[in-house]
Amino acid sequence: METMSQDDARARETMYSQIDVTQPTYPAPPSAYRPGDSEPAYLLRALVAGQQRQNELLQQLVNQLSAAQRQRQNELGQWKQNNPRLARSCRAAAEALGKVQTEFLDSLTQEIHDSYENLLDGEFMLNEFIDRFGPRMAHLNGLLQVLSQLGATPETANTPNASS
Repeated sequence: METMSQDDARARETMYSQIDVTQPTYPAPPSAYRPGDSEPAYLLRALVAGQQRQNELLQQLVNQLSAAQRQRQNELGQWKQNNPRLARSCRAAAEALGKVQTEFLDSLTQEIHDSYENLLDGEFMLNEFIDRFGPRMAHLNGLLQVLSQLGATPETANTPNASS
């Protein structure tokens, strides 16, 4: 019977353990209050401290995003080195698709010019126009962007307008 009571005691100990429910302590923010300060001076110091913290966080975000961008550029460069023929084909396809896009935009703008009044007055006509040209435009732009990135030469890949 003694072993049963010892087992029961151990079970109770594991069942009723202590849990720390105290509030975690964080370092206090630097106090912007200085003896003799007026309330506006205190508030301005607090604002400056907040802006400095925000700037630090933004800098960290920029560093993180630029690291991801550099990694993507390195991966893209490696892909181009491993697939030079395909990269050249992508560049040629992007140039040809760019001409197709120009023709498509020309027909789109002509359609807008010809049916401006109907588009302005009728919601049905506007919806039909968007349904007709919107998806094609979005898909065409997506394809063109991918082909342009894959086919970009290293000199043009670093310029801001290369992937536009």
